Amino acid sequence: MPSRRTVLAATAGVAASLAISGTAHANDKKLRSLISRMTLEEKVGQLFVMRVYGHSATAPDQADIDANLKEIGVRTAAEMIARYRVGGIIYFTWAHNTRDPHQIADLSNGIQKASLRQPRGLPVLISTDQEHGIVCRVGEPATLFPGAMAIGAGGSRKDARSLGRIAGQELRAIGIRQNYSPVADVNVNPANPVIGVRSFGSEAGAVAGLVAAEVAGYQGAGVAATAKHFPGHGDTAVDSHYGFPVITHSRELWEKLDAVPFRSAIRAGIDSIMTAHIQFPALDDSGDPATLSHPILTGILRGELGYDGVVVTDSLGMEGVRTKYGDDRVPVLALKAGVDQLLNPPSLDVAWNAVLKAVQGGELTEARLDESILRILRLKARLGLLEEPYVSHGGVTRTVGTPAHLAAADRIAERTTTLLVNERRLLPLDRRTHGKLLVVGADPASPSGTTGPPTGVLAAALTELGFTATALPTGTAPSAATVAQAVAAAQDADAVIVGTYNITAAQKTLVEQLVATGRPVVAVAIRNPYDVAQLPTVPAYLAAYSWTDVELRAAARVIAGQAAPRGRLPVPVQRADDPAKVLYPVGYGLSYGR
Repeated sequence: MPSRRTVLAATAGVAASLAISGTAHANDKKLRSLISRMTLEEKVGQLFVMRVYGHSATAPDQADIDANLKEIGVRTAAEMIARYRVGGIIYFTWAHNTRDPHQIADLSNGIQKASLRQPRGLPVLISTDQEHGIVCRVGEPATLFPGAMAIGAGGSRKDARSLGRIAGQELRAIGIRQNYSPVADVNVNPANPVIGVRSFGSEAGAVAGLVAAEVAGYQGAGVAATAKHFPGHGDTAVDSHYGFPVITHSRELWEKLDAVPFRSAIRAGIDSIMTAHIQFPALDDSGDPATLSHPILTGILRGELGYDGVVVTDSLGMEGVRTKYGDDRVPVLALKAGVDQLLNPPSLDVAWNAVLKAVQGGELTEARLDESILRILRLKARLGLLEEPYVSHGGVTRTVGTPAHLAAADRIAERTTTLLVNERRLLPLDRRTHGKLLVVGADPASPSGTTGPPTGVLAAALTELGFTATALPTGTAPSAATVAQAVAAAQDADAVIVGTYNITAAQKTLVEQLVATGRPVVAVAIRNPYDVAQLPTVPAYLAAYSWTDVELRAAARVIAGQAAPRGRLPVPVQRADDPAKVLYPVGYGLSYGR
């Protein structure tokens, strides 16, 4: 690994004298000097944050080499950096970047080494989506926390700050310096297919407070937080990965609702803000997505909200940004709108060359690129990347997944589990009268790729707590035969635990038939808390907000009476038969009364 002296030399000696200032931009003169020595091609590269396959920067597996050749035209991350001089790289589990913490640290160091070896080489800003809850890229043994809506149910800004601090320390230890979290969207639409439990809740003020707290935690740990998805993705029934959502809020409603958490994030000194691939006609009636909207990004975000940090697009491979324009136009229009970082284009070659040609042809000026590069370099400087881009294995061992961090995650999770129904005080279950448990329900794929399945996690956790629990996965759409099998198995149990996941008609049938057996049934919403409205006959219902281990273990402790249910709904639950009426309001949650 190159020494500190080598790194400083690679950045032309500028970094050695940097006295980092997050707000005064005291080092702009030095950073502008760096920019002035860059070629146009290097400047274009600095604007891109790109995926790359493989666990190693120089020696990935053959399947990952093949994927890189097919999608990027290079074999490795090192080759991609040499060809395109990218300023950022994003890690994904599916790209095989995140096997384990020590491997991730080696990958990060390999990426930095490859970039700093280039002429006028600069460190790479490595990012990922580690929201926790249902969106995780770095799995166990790293510390995994409850997701945003669970944190919203806990309602503790202190917990949100602790999450950011601990998660930030662990990300920084493995070389990830920019995290695409927290979600600042206010989830006011129960049918939202893309945000949902990724949001802290439906109350703008509560969301704003938790966003600011998490930002403080991450950035205090030396990791750039990213508030997303501007100008607000919380009220849509369309997933922008696959379609082009339209937000119909008025300008006045936007000010009172969607804008509030972003204003809070900006006041908290947020390092980066991610754009949304949504139409928002009240803010820009052109029909363009917000990612490509000059009125929204420059007029409102930069002008009215006074934000001068880094603006990063959501993935440019998503359908929402590709509907109206071709992949060659999207990056150019995004830069013209006011974006700084271009995230994960479908074809890096197409996007990179499109930006280069736009400058050469006069559609974009080099000065416009320099504005964005200055913001990106300010951020790299503030994060200490220009002085020390490398991480150590000792740092990984000391920081990632420590007993203290794991215990903190468990304590936070215990404060989020929400008890919505508890007829005849069924919960907590008593081992003497309900010692034999059957655990059924959905087993969605684990968010982090390293935990689960949920029925097995719940059964194991309950067994550790003194019950005899058997797992019988029934899926998200159980067949009649599967339902019959579960009903038969329930005959030998003292009680049944059933996990619901975005409840379907088949899941509803399963629960109703289990209730009809006369056995006590405890339902646990392992994603959206709205499921409870579909199950009026269930005698006990808990909302866990996710199916990650930390939240399921907390739910098990609540079921067993080892922890009290302390969560309160951060969103309203409407009645199933009359959605205009609220069944359980924001703030609702039962306790055990002791």
